[in-house]
Amino acid sequence: MIHINKTIKRLIIFSMMIGLINIAAKAQTVLPTWWYGLSGAANANWYDGTTQTLNSSLIVPTAFHKAFGVRPYASVLVEYRPGPVWGAMLNVAYDGRGAKYDAVVAPCNCPATLNADINYISVEPSLRIGVKATSLYFFIGPRVAFNINKDFKYTQLNQPNTVSDLSSIQSIQVSGQVGAGFDFIVSKPASTTVVSLSPFVSYQPYFGQEPRSIESLSIQTVRVGLALKFGKVHKAVVVAAAPAPVIPAAIIIVAPPHHEFTMVVRGPIAVPYRREVSETFPLLSTVFFDESSTAIPTRYTLLTNSQALNFKERQLQQQQTVNMPGRSAGQLNVYHNILNILGDRMRLYPTTTIILNGASVNGPAEGKAFAESVKQYLVAVFAIDGSRIAVQGSFKPHPPSQKPGGTKNLDLLGAENRRVDIESSSPELLSEVGGAMMRPVQMASAQNDMPDNQVVINVDSAKQLLKSWSVDATASNGTTQRFGPYNQDNASINGQTMLGNNPDGDYKIVMTGETYDGRSIRKESSVHLVHPDVTVVKGLRYSIVFSYDQATTIASYNHFLTNTVSPLITSGSTVVIHGHTDIIGEDGYNQKLSENRAQQTQQVIEHALAAAGKTNVTFETSGFGADASHSPFENTLPEERFYNRTVIIDIVPANK
Repeated sequence: MIHINKTIKRLIIFSMMIGLINIAAKAQTVLPTWWYGLSGAANANWYDGTTQTLNSSLIVPTAFHKAFGVRPYASVLVEYRPGPVWGAMLNVAYDGRGAKYDAVVAPCNCPATLNADINYISVEPSLRIGVKATSLYFFIGPRVAFNINKDFKYTQLNQPNTVSDLSSIQSIQVSGQVGAGFDFIVSKPASTTVVSLSPFVSYQPYFGQEPRSIESLSIQTVRVGLALKFGKVHKAVVVAAAPAPVIPAAIIIVAPPHHEFTMVVRGPIAVPYRREVSETFPLLSTVFFDESSTAIPTRYTLLTNSQALNFKERQLQQQQTVNMPGRSAGQLNVYHNILNILGDRMRLYPTTTIILNGASVNGPAEGKAFAESVKQYLVAVFAIDGSRIAVQGSFKPHPPSQKPGGTKNLDLLGAENRRVDIESSSPELLSEVGGAMMRPVQMASAQNDMPDNQVVINVDSAKQLLKSWSVDATASNGTTQRFGPYNQDNASINGQTMLGNNPDGDYKIVMTGETYDGRSIRKESSVHLVHPDVTVVKGLRYSIVFSYDQATTIASYNHFLTNTVSPLITSGSTVVIHGHTDIIGEDGYNQKLSENRAQQTQQVIEHALAAAGKTNVTFETSGFGADASHSPFENTLPEERFYNRTVIIDIVPANK
């Protein structure tokens, strides 16, 4: 077993070295969805267990235990790759699993040998998992093998050789495999037939590889081989771009051979340097618990009896904040007072009742213990009658933070499912702002670095096709500043940072980047920037928060967006809508998710404004995915990740 593990380790290290050496190799900017081909490999087979009864006619005097052999493997294959990460593979193969046993000595002091040739036709479907921006991939899946050969040859000194079939060979085997490979594109970049040479390595453990229904023979196999794959792509059609408006601008330079990049620059709207914001902050109706403890975590603000007597929710409504990072700290402090807000509201409205639903993967008993801790705090500190509080326990909350079949970020998701949810039918406690969330808290803040004071630059397909890109911004006085490098499709630069002490006017924006095959890309555009005045104006902010992985739940907020948010938007206002996600999941998926949420929010508001006859409302709508430079909160705590699954709506009234 030690030498098998060493072999596997060497092969894995070798595969990783290949991947690192070739991580930037990109011979083809567009790859086929369907691939077909052949593969050949060597199966290194290790036998373990006992083999003594060869068939009904021959039971050898001394049992054989260990064997090793290398046998051929050859397959026809098909691969389906709808995207850069997830895909599927299928191999139908001749699969040699023969080996030569270590020699033994019979009781007559006669050396004896045994060779076994056990061969199969194997059907191997696999899940293919690609590594983004590289040609490295991993695969895992079952193996269904149909036996086609079971020969053995037994020799013993002073005895005739025996060549026959092993008995009790199972006709079908079901086992599994895991492996890795690397696709080297060997065809010319302009060719519509893409050819790949793909070395690969896989490991088939002994689970399910017990070929006989008697004795204890088991087989482990390490396979090393090379696949030749073919795929077909369609030639790209270059379409001339229509002239773009001055701002936002989309100026297309000479098209590269494989992809015609476009750059769009959106300047900031004219906003005051300082804005006073009245924010309706949604309050999560959830208390998260630490692992291996049923005590309320210390990050929640817990009061003494005397402090609770003087606590009022309005104490939390004045938050002095000067920038976006400060915003998250102030808002998180409000959330960490959730139990005190709940106690104050239940004290103020003595007819309200709640249900505390505790959830833990360790069982309903621990979940109920979480709920009892919250109940005990409300009863002991805020003197709430215990009969107004019901407690329950379960394995999972509703809805849970999970994705069926998911294997990534299970620790983060587990922390989100270890919690107590507060439920109530009393409107004094809960409202429609977040579906079943607590009634929101009204907050006041003053902010300098507003999200609508950003220069937003979009370079299409940059994340997929460019190693990195940077931006040079040149003012009318010739001063140039460089920003970057970036590796996403979007970048945001603070308008005040770009202005600095430079004059108002048009700024020349030059994007330079390098593709994975070494080509230089350059795009130009412009943006108009002015120094804002120092007038203080008032704005409004609303947020809606989503459960884990919910992409199309805007409908549940229609009533809130239509009847609460939209009536506050006057003709001539600007509405800034930003979508965000947490860090769980793929970057591309999160980016699209945040964009969909923001766009759907805009559509609901637009419909309500049209029905009310309001016109000349400007929308600035963007999705930032899990981009840490724009996330409202960190992603360390479960409550921070919950609050990052959000759409933030800023209403900027028209200047009088």
